[in-house]
Amino acid sequence: MNFNIGKTEVYGLEFAVKASGNPMRTVLNREENTEKDYLRAVKLGTTRGGEGHDNYLKGIVVEFDITAPLYWWKQAQRYHFFEYVSSQSTMHCLLKFDISTQCVEETNKDVLKLVEKIKDEYNLIPDSEKELKYKKWRELVASTPCGFCLGATMVTNYQQLKTMYNQRKEHKLVEWHEFCKWCESLPKFVELTGVK
Repeated sequence: MNFNIGKTEVYGLEFAVKASGNPMRTVLNREENTEKDYLRAVKLGTTRGGEGHDNYLKGIVVEFDITAPLYWWKQAQRYHFFEYVSSQSTMHCLLKFDISTQCVEETNKDVLKLVEKIKDEYNLIPDSEKELKYKKWRELVASTPCGFCLGATMVTNYQQLKTMYNQRKEHKLVEWHEFCKWCESLPKFVELTGVK
């Protein structure tokens, strides 16, 4: 299994571009965006993160499906507005997954054999042996490798993606490079955030 970003929806881009001018308005204006609105949005959106000038980027909401290995999820979870809408569950599905095909190809084959063996042992324990079955299930959960991939539907915004992009574009993990390429493919993302 490989890192993958699937269906993506972007909401509020035009609305947020107009809102970027609200600090200088006495009356909110919801007419169609002009060239001036876009020039202002680019100027504000390309400022350094943390200054607050790019806050309007929060209004450009992105929802998407992503499948990633556990080692990637641990890093992604550090961001404050990178939220799960819903995700696959090891609690409900670990025993149903074909663990070998659910892992990235670099996962050690001996580790995969061991995890499959633990899963087989679990399945051989009678349901009446609740304590033994629970212990074996815990062993399986604890032994699942970091290369195991889970999918989720996520929600975030352009401001958070700008931060993630700038912090991860040079990262050692190829998954972050793919994530940054995906960011670049979003409508007007590069222009409005100034990422390079």
